[in-house]
Amino acid sequence: MAASPAAAARPYDEAFEPGGDPRPHYASLLAELGDVTELAVRVKERLRAEGVEFGAAPDGVLALDPVPRLLLDAEWAELQTGIAQRLRALDAFVADVYGFQRILEAGVVPRAAVECSPHYEPAMRGSRPGRWVAIAGLDLVRCPDGRFRVIEDQLRMPSGFAYCAPARETLASVLPASPPPDDPRALYGELATALRHAAPPDVDEPSMVVLCEGPDHGAWWEHERIARELGAPAVTLADLSHRNGRLMARVDGRVLPVDVVYQRTNEDRFTDGDGNPTPLGEALLGPCSEDVLACVNAPGSGVADDKLVHAYVDEMVRFYLSEEPLLPSLPSYDLGDPAAREQAMDRLDELVLKPRGEMGGVGVVLWREAGEDEREAALKAIEADPGAFVAQELVELSVHPTVCDGRLAPRHIDLRPYALLSDEGVRILGAGLSRVALEEGSMVVNSGRGGGVKDNWVVAA
Repeated sequence: MAASPAAAARPYDEAFEPGGDPRPHYASLLAELGDVTELAVRVKERLRAEGVEFGAAPDGVLALDPVPRLLLDAEWAELQTGIAQRLRALDAFVADVYGFQRILEAGVVPRAAVECSPHYEPAMRGSRPGRWVAIAGLDLVRCPDGRFRVIEDQLRMPSGFAYCAPARETLASVLPASPPPDDPRALYGELATALRHAAPPDVDEPSMVVLCEGPDHGAWWEHERIARELGAPAVTLADLSHRNGRLMARVDGRVLPVDVVYQRTNEDRFTDGDGNPTPLGEALLGPCSEDVLACVNAPGSGVADDKLVHAYVDEMVRFYLSEEPLLPSLPSYDLGDPAAREQAMDRLDELVLKPRGEMGGVGVVLWREAGEDEREAALKAIEADPGAFVAQELVELSVHPTVCDGRLAPRHIDLRPYALLSDEGVRILGAGLSRVALEEGSMVVNSGRGGGVKDNWVVAA
């Protein structure tokens, strides 16, 4: 089993050199911050006044840290190239899984890893949607050696990008430093283009809806904002029906045909464990299978979101693109394999345990931080169904100065960029956000588990 990249090394500090001096591109920002307590208060007040809600936050307001993350333009250009490469390979993989299955026949990805994936949709075999993967959010970490690696690929419902614009606008209003000139609101035009290009054949001006859980859901602010910016109605499953094989949606008392669904519901499976349609599948699977409806991302694309399949993305890049991966994956191991499981159990303090099919940090156990009850529950779950879990190498996430208790303190962060794939190729939506663990020493950055966010600024060296 491979060793974790620089697992025992000190974390990379984004803002300070090893000797303690600010890195050159951070020097002026840090010098101009002033009273960070006042900054944090002003940020919170602005977000509350603008109604920027986040359901998982204790006070219901987005936990935006006032100190942005600065990425050098040269390193961001390299990341963009790596993200684009990875998204092209993932899209090719999903199309292949539901098509000729060349990568499975070649043994590059084990067939069992795909067919036992909780997000594999056999009903989509032979389908040819206009686009399998239109939007993705990658979770990147900078390791102690300074290199970025990918810890997860988010393809089913990458969330959070609606917060990019209010984060930038808020910091622009409270910080003395000027943010980059790019406009985060432009991402909605890019998203609209990707959705149009995913439409069924011969549909030039598709009618689109955002399918979500409705106003009572914790993510309603983001879903409503996306719908408003796209000029597409936000609807729930209760608003959908069928007519002559087409999907219809009730909008403002009228029933209208739908060509493209941007799907953001909690339920993302179209069939259950027995192959029967879920309520979501009853609404969408038939029209999608007949190529009269596009769902973004397409049904079954979650097979590439699987935590075990993630371990093979580097090989996908080589197989489909004949290139070396520019953004390598952090190694993961199949606990359904007895040999891998035996080795993993001997070094749990160096690993993170993850359920294959969950997202948002649900069920993730960072062993060295876990309490006894959490460890015991994880071991019982693995014993009951080892194939439902993977172990991933633990790496020290980089740290960034963050406002905590009235002062700046280093806190672990990751990087969440968003990318779109359309007929025009791959487009990266600005620099995305960074997620930050607000508890000292913690590497749990998920917003749903108490983490916060940072705006990312791309700056010249």
